[in-house]
Formats: sequence, structure tokens, C-alpha cells
Amino acid sequence: MVPVNPGSLKAEADKLLKQGVDSYQTGQYEVAIKFSQQSLALYQKLQDPQGEGQALGNLGAIHYALKDYTKAVDYSQRRLDIARDTGDLRGEGQGLGNLGNAYRHLKDHDKAITYSQRNLLVARELGDKRAEMAALNNLGLAYKALKDYVSAIDHERQSLEIAREIGDQQVEGQILKNLGNAYYALGDYLQAADYYEQRLKLAQEGKDRRVESQILKSLGSTYHALGDYRRAISYFQQRLEIARLIKDARGEEQILGYLGVVYEALGDYEKAVEAYEQRLMVARQLKDPQVERQSLGSLQVACYAIGNYAKAMEYSLSK
Repeated sequence: MVPVNPGSLKAEADKLLKQGVDSYQTGQYEVAIKFSQQSLALYQKLQDPQGEGQALGNLGAIHYALKDYTKAVDYSQRRLDIARDTGDLRGEGQGLGNLGNAYRHLKDHDKAITYSQRNLLVARELGDKRAEMAALNNLGLAYKALKDYVSAIDHERQSLEIAREIGDQQVEGQILKNLGNAYYALGDYLQAADYYEQRLKLAQEGKDRRVESQILKSLGSTYHALGDYRRAISYFQQRLEIARLIKDARGEEQILGYLGVVYEALGDYEKAVEAYEQRLMVARQLKDPQVERQSLGSLQVACYAIGNYAKAMEYSLSK
């Protein structure tokens, strides 16, 4: 029997680990799992805890990306245990961060906060600004899920400061949106609008149509809540233009509904009818009976408001 060369086994395990990471980063999750599990088995055979911890960390991250949060917790906990046993502080931070995120999605917010707070301490001990920024952001999201908006805002603002300090515009954009959402939930619509405006600017500079669409919708809703209907309409119309440009029929239907509501709030029922009629047409194209019924109901109310009772009756009979 030919003896196994530990050096060649280690090289094979390292190669499989890298292939797992590469596959994960390109979104090939099933392939990534296969490579990571193979590397894990070899590291265990070699009794290499460092390699084993890395493979477990990868598996936790992959299952998190797959939204299999229970498995993500299992692998991340094993990653954390090994890191603590070997004094691997960076690995401990990775495990704590992954656990905090997974528990947040499992709606165990107390555990999410506990692990994220420990992750924050480790990041600061390491002097790792990027990890600190991520931990603060995750804490903000966990507190928001608990409806503790004041704590959420406090952590998100600290995270934003670091994102700007290290020049990470992608994360800065995410945090600006999170802050806008938190202030909106708190009912502080002026602050929400301010953060959404900043997020919109970054999205437009980066030509990110998807995010631009989301933020235009958020700004429209925010100015509607503020009673600034003209600005709400302006943002909703910009969102509508993008929806039509990228042929997003569902987005178009939703925004036409919002526009109808704002026109009604302005007392401009003619424009409201126009928006609702367009929404009805899109709903029929989508073959969505629920939205079709909603549109007919909105049209009936708006037609009554302008005294067009015959048209209102027509829409009533179409329901």
C-alpha cells in the first residue's frame, strides 16, 4: 500500500478550498458546497483545524447565500468553536458575524444582537475597520427588526462614518438606504428623505437603475407622507419612466396605483382616473385579477368624486 503524502493531501485540500471560494463568489453555490465539503473532509483527515475552520466558514456563508439559515448556523457555530479553540481571532469574528446574520433572518433577534455585538468587539480588537463597519450595519438591521429604531439609527450612522472613511461607496449606499428606512419607520420623514436623496445620487452616479428605481419609489412615498404631493408625483413619475424603459410591468402597475392615490390627495381626480385606467390596462396585460379589481374599485371612487356617475357605474359592473 502506497503511503499517503500529507503534503500532497494538504495541497489538494487547499486547492479544493480555493475552488469552493471561487465558485461561491461566482454564484455557483451547489458546486461551491461540493468543493468545500471535499476540502473539509481532507482537513479533518489531516487534523488541520485552521483549514477545517476555513472550510466550515465557507459552508456557512454558502448556505446563508442559499437562504438555508439553519444550516448556516450549524456550520458557522462549528467555525466559531474551532476558532476559539485555536485562538484564531479573525476566524472567531467571521463565525460571530455569520451567526448574527443567520439568526436575524431566523427572526431570533436577541441572538442576532448578541453575536453581532461580540463580532463588533472582535473587529475593534483586531483594528479591522471593514469588519467593524459590517458589524455595526448588522446591528442596525437587527435593532430595526426589533423596532428599536433609535438604536438602529445610532449603529447605522457609525457604520456610515466608517464606510465613508474607507471609501466604500457600495456599502455607503446600502447604509444610506437603511438609514432612510429607519427614519421612515420612526416617522421622521424629513430625515428619511435626506438619506434617500443621498442614496439616489450614488445610484444615479453609478448608473444603477435597479437601486435608482427603489429609491425613487421610497422618495415618492416619503413626500406623500409629508403631504408634499407635487414632489411625490415627480419622484413617482421618474420611477414610472424607468419601469417603462426596462419593461418592468409589475413596477409600472404599482407606481400607477401610487400616482392615482397622490392625485386624489391633491384633489385632481381627472389625473387620478387617468393613472388608474393605465393601471387597469397593465393589470389586464399581466392577467392579474386582484390588481384589476383594485383598479376598478379605485376608478369607481374617483369617477364618483368628479360626478361621472355613469362611468362609476360602468366600472362597478365590471368588477
